[in-house]
Amino acid sequence: MLLGASLVGVLLFSKLVLKLPWTQVGFSLLFLYLGSGGWRFVRIFIKTIRRDVFGGIVLLKVKAKVRRYLRERRTVPILFASTVRRHPDKTALIFEGTDTHWTFRQLDDYSSSVANFLQAQGLASGDVAALFMENRNEFVGLWLGMAKLGVEAALINTNLRRDALRHCLTTSQAKVLIFGSEMAPAIFEIHASLDPSLSLFCSGPWEPGTVPVGTEHLDPLLEDAPKHLPSSPDKGFTDKLFYIYTSGTTGMPKAAIVVHSRYYRMAALVYYGFRMRPDDVVYDCLPLYHSAGNIVGIGQCLLHGMTVVIRKKFSASRFWDDCIKYNCTIVQYIGELCRYLLNQPPREAEHQHQVRMALGNGLRQSIWTDFSSRFHIPQVAEFYGATECNCSVGNFDSQVGACGFNSRILSFVYPIRLVRVNEDTMELIRGPNGLCLPCQPGEPGQLVGRIIQQDPLRRFDGYLNQGANNKKIAKDVFQKGDQAYLTGDVLVMDELGYLYFRDRTGDTFRWKGENVSTTEVEGTLSRLLDMADVAVYGVGVPGTEGRAGMAAVANPAGSCDLEHFAQLLEKELPLYARPIFLRFLPELHKTGTFKLQKTELRKEGFDPSVVRDPLFYLDTRKGRYIPLDQEAYARIQAGEEKL
Repeated sequence: MLLGASLVGVLLFSKLVLKLPWTQVGFSLLFLYLGSGGWRFVRIFIKTIRRDVFGGIVLLKVKAKVRRYLRERRTVPILFASTVRRHPDKTALIFEGTDTHWTFRQLDDYSSSVANFLQAQGLASGDVAALFMENRNEFVGLWLGMAKLGVEAALINTNLRRDALRHCLTTSQAKVLIFGSEMAPAIFEIHASLDPSLSLFCSGPWEPGTVPVGTEHLDPLLEDAPKHLPSSPDKGFTDKLFYIYTSGTTGMPKAAIVVHSRYYRMAALVYYGFRMRPDDVVYDCLPLYHSAGNIVGIGQCLLHGMTVVIRKKFSASRFWDDCIKYNCTIVQYIGELCRYLLNQPPREAEHQHQVRMALGNGLRQSIWTDFSSRFHIPQVAEFYGATECNCSVGNFDSQVGACGFNSRILSFVYPIRLVRVNEDTMELIRGPNGLCLPCQPGEPGQLVGRIIQQDPLRRFDGYLNQGANNKKIAKDVFQKGDQAYLTGDVLVMDELGYLYFRDRTGDTFRWKGENVSTTEVEGTLSRLLDMADVAVYGVGVPGTEGRAGMAAVANPAGSCDLEHFAQLLEKELPLYARPIFLRFLPELHKTGTFKLQKTELRKEGFDPSVVRDPLFYLDTRKGRYIPLDQEAYARIQAGEEKL
């Protein structure tokens, strides 16, 4: 503001008072601008203009299509129908487990038989049907068939059991539950407590004795169902498509609402932003009950006509063999999957594939370059965006470590922002005017996105539970009276506008007056321990401020040179960031999307009477880790040990 006023003042003075020619006035303004720090803007402009223009073109292209589809009341099934018309006999899906190939016509016929069957069962547009099944072609055909009828699918996480599973089925208010035969034992456990009116259907190998009484075998019923397209439901582009459940790492899973426009937006931004091609073959080993596998992956098949190879579960040892067998050109990753691949011994197959792009989120900066160079993958297409968020970003030019960008020149075009937070409480910090304070480059802050409900790109559809929605919305963020979606994630933006993931809210803890990033410490420890699974969290210690760092390490062999490990930590991490406590376990529990579950680990802490695994603590005087027994625990509790 001050610089602008100065430039106007110089302009008026030079022209009106000194009566200088325009050439001299122009040079005067240029020298003043550059001398006042304007050269930084010029540098940023030169370095980012190409990236920003491309990102703007992608955004405008998707926005134009979204507006058209909104006007024409398109839905995912309608968009899929046009894909089928373009190439009915092209392979749409391949299930690696049985080598089953489905063409677009076959997927269309199967999904139509699902719609007609459910209609015969009395289901109608707006009803809910739950789907509880491991990855395979039928999973896609089932929810797509439900969508053709206007029935909303509740996609249940296959790792859920008992209370959490019952909670999801109950809160969804599903009238029908379709489950894979592999999930029958989990349904058997809770069958007695389910609503008696819930109709049960099992898909897959049929053994009547293994399923609850009253369950019907779905497969022969679908074979007999008509395969014509049912009459179109009264659904539009912003109506509900299905529900995806959160991982439930901090409580019971919540059902995030996915509308047709959100499905299209997520798949299309990835397709155009990362320059995918219709002839690409995607390797999708991520769970289909999750948005990465089902929208980012399967969406490329349904909307853009790409072939997608589905694997039941990720396998590090079979990964590259599958890519070679099916001529895959794009592989999907999430969470720690890339680290698992790096942990495998080198093999010939690593150099024989045709993969040109790795697509996903959560690739740690510490292994980014190792991953792309070892496996010869030219493009790492990292993006950021939760199922329910309205502020997705993408790293369109493979900047190492970045999860996306926002233009420094035209930041108003895409209304997202990093805002300052209290890193102890994670509360938003506001200025005297009551608005949130934007972060400067290099300053960590929570990512937020302005909510505009009339705009399909900016709307927030939220959760089935209205109470959960309130926790994700803040008011008076960009300007008075507005609303913004709170991602709950702390990111950092550099001078050029690249965004780097730092931590999920609550994963940062304070020790010795410093903030410790669990993500950074986990990445360092994992690298030092040959890519082992590591969960870092803070634990309370009596008589100390903040929380002491504790690392749970997956160590099936039960052996580790702790003296050497402590020496390496000394070189790699500042004193405040080094874990005070170590816990070695056979394995760490993870969600279906490879997120480490820390809640129970935090609760158990470092008490040897509670934790049966080997425990160690850092003796700062000796500079090494020593066993933590009941005696040492008592000294720590009494404040007799210096930590």
